[in-house]
Amino acid sequence: MSAVDFEQLVRSMGDAVVVTDGKGDIVLWNAAATRIFGFSEAEALGRSLDIIIPERQRGRHWDGYEKTMSSGQTRYGTTLLRVPALHKDGHTLSIAFTVALLKGPQGQVEGVGAIIRDETSRFQDERALRKRITELEARLAQPSGTA
Repeated sequence: MSAVDFEQLVRSMGDAVVVTDGKGDIVLWNAAATRIFGFSEAEALGRSLDIIIPERQRGRHWDGYEKTMSSGQTRYGTTLLRVPALHKDGHTLSIAFTVALLKGPQGQVEGVGAIIRDETSRFQDERALRKRITELEARLAQPSGTA
């Protein structure tokens, strides 16, 4: 195979690819990001990540983002991070993602790329399973009434 067509790769990925600049504004948004979050590429480009971050998570997110931009380091490069996110219509999603720091010619961090997967149904299935296990354990812990 010859050189990889990275634009084609990003366009055709089943997971969302979202890239932000140093301020946290979206500069790349693929079709999977549209499918997952509901915002078209035109609606997302140039906007802050706040469009997909629940309000209660924003302070923590931006503190970490600014620290990453200034330090040039992140602990999430190889660790899968699971967090809530927002869909355009307002419903909450459960997403999992990893990030890559995008550096300029002098090694300074200029942006962040993320590969994001919607894990909402897996999260809901796991929650239902945990609830069912808890119910069964409670039932087993009760005296049976027979001696």
